Amino acid sequence: MYCRRLGRVVSGLYGCRSGSSRAAGRGQRSAGLRRSAAVWSPGPTESCHLSTRSSSRTTVDPDEVRRFQSLAGKWWDEQGEFAALHAMNDLRVPFIRDNLLNVHTARHPGKPLTGLRILDVGCGGGLLTEPLGRLGANMLGIDPVEDSISTAQLHASYDPDVRDSVSYQACTLEELSADGEEQQGTGQFDAVVASEVVEHLADLETFAFCSSHVLKPGGSLFITTINKTNLSYALGIVVAEQLLRIVPSGTHDWEKFISPVDLGRLLESNGFSVQSVLGMLYNPVSGAWSWTNSTAINYALHAVKLSDEPQPDRAEDSGPPHPEHHSAATHS
Repeated sequence: MYCRRLGRVVSGLYGCRSGSSRAAGRGQRSAGLRRSAAVWSPGPTESCHLSTRSSSRTTVDPDEVRRFQSLAGKWWDEQGEFAALHAMNDLRVPFIRDNLLNVHTARHPGKPLTGLRILDVGCGGGLLTEPLGRLGANMLGIDPVEDSISTAQLHASYDPDVRDSVSYQACTLEELSADGEEQQGTGQFDAVVASEVVEHLADLETFAFCSSHVLKPGGSLFITTINKTNLSYALGIVVAEQLLRIVPSGTHDWEKFISPVDLGRLLESNGFSVQSVLGMLYNPVSGAWSWTNSTAINYALHAVKLSDEPQPDRAEDSGPPHPEHHSAATHS
């Protein structure tokens, strides 16, 4: 009874916020469901102020590492602290798969991502790495928490479907980027995935730069994260952590949340073109995720690394740097 009442409160709060942006969100989501080719641009009412963060040149926050170290053995408990991440696979796996298939047209029935090399940044115990590996992708999962990597390796070793397609490495993105430059040069991966990761990083500039560095030109970057709004604080921290205990208390720091606009501008300054931004909503009663019109709390973003070749100059009267229209999405 308590959960049902609290669920109605959550839905009510969310409905109040999403109603104001329903008109813009409906166009974005419907375009995504049609899997149309489109380009994202910030809405006129969204903030253009970039988050001020120090350039620490490392993505690792020691406090975050310690926190996840204590949870490293619990990744594969589907009813435990990471239950919401297990459920999120119902959205994020198709989101990644379908956007990649829009770019890579070769078809491999049963293993649609065959031939693609994908990097899963902050992979934890491999909750997203393994499903993408089962779709045929050559997966590398990285995480700075060695015990999480050990958990991921152990779990994958029991599954013959992923044993040969999934590998793990205990390192940071910047370490992998530096090693790749020394050994193989830039552009090793067809896609980089950072799902529920950027809100735990110490330096997003370093993350964006290194993500671009390890991607091939035309490669995809997929991010799911939490918007920086009053509603995300109320529901993502107060309700999710302190009341419902969906995730452990202290998991999130609201100051590290970032809006889709600020994230998009950061990525564009590092050579990406944002293709789509879609809102996500978690139902604490059913334990299921769904796509929603509003990005006020959780959202998924797809960006593509632009060609390394020099781009032609814009026409003199080309207007603002972002496309004029707001019909963003390439989603199944």
